[in-house]
Parts: sequence; C-alpha cells; structure tokens
Amino acid sequence: MDVQIDFATDDDLEPMADLLAELFTLESDFRPDRDKQLAGLYLILENPMVGQLFVLRSEGKVAGMANALFTVSTAEGRRVVLLEDVIVKRDYRGRGLGRQLVEHILDWAAAHGLPRITLLSDKENRPALTFYEHLGFEHSAMKVLRRSTRTPPRLRSPSTS
Repeated sequence: MDVQIDFATDDDLEPMADLLAELFTLESDFRPDRDKQLAGLYLILENPMVGQLFVLRSEGKVAGMANALFTVSTAEGRRVVLLEDVIVKRDYRGRGLGRQLVEHILDWAAAHGLPRITLLSDKENRPALTFYEHLGFEHSAMKVLRRSTRTPPRLRSPSTS
C-alpha cells in the first residue's frame, strides 16, 4: 500500500471537508457544516503561522487528515501545538494509518522545536482515547471549558441601594 503524508493543498480541501463531516458525526460537541469546515480549512491553509494541515494519501487518494494549530505556552516559554481533527476514513481504518499520521506530526513538531502537543478527544470515544494513549499521550488534570461569544455575557447591574 502506497501511503504518503504531506501538507495539504487547495485540491485537498474538499475531501478534507468530507472527512470532517465523518469526524463530527462521531463527536457529541460538533455538527457537520460544510461551509464552516471549508472556511476553517482555508483559513489554516492560507495562514501557515496559524497552523499546518496534514493529509494522508493512500494510493493517491485522501484517506486521512489532521491539523496542527499553533499557540504560545507561557509554561513552556514558546510555541506549542494543538492537534485537531485527526481522522482516517472509515474504509482505511485498522491498517495503522492513523498511527503513521500522528507519529509523522510528532516528528515534524520535534524537528521544529515545538515541545508539546495537546489534543482534545470526545470523552465517550473510547477507541480514540485508547489510540492516543498507545501513542504516549497522557491524561491531563486540566478540564476543558468553552463558551460561545455569540451571546454577550450577562452583566450584573450595579446595585441601586
């Protein structure tokens, strides 16, 4: 089986959006929205300082993807990676391709002096959690919290007493 892992190109965005639709049906926090997924992929592709899109091809066809987003860690004193959207197409699973993809990104990050990769996984997705644990990812004591910015927070009125 001919497998290649490389940076994504414009031509990869449509099949990557298909993969994201598959991924978001597995995660309870997200719903597929092709326009949003394409916009997000394009934003990363066009702004390499934001992150890098990785695509895994098998026999020349897009079979998997992941993105590595950059953030700055004050604990590390430098840039680190947030790994997102790791998925291998259902028909290609069970062949070690996901491992190859994540290991490629781990090697790439180390070669670029990025000391840490953090990722989020759906807490109910036991196969994904086991997969990441086997790759050396450890559970964190940190808890993820999230809030939409679409609705302004409720501000307390100053006391009128």
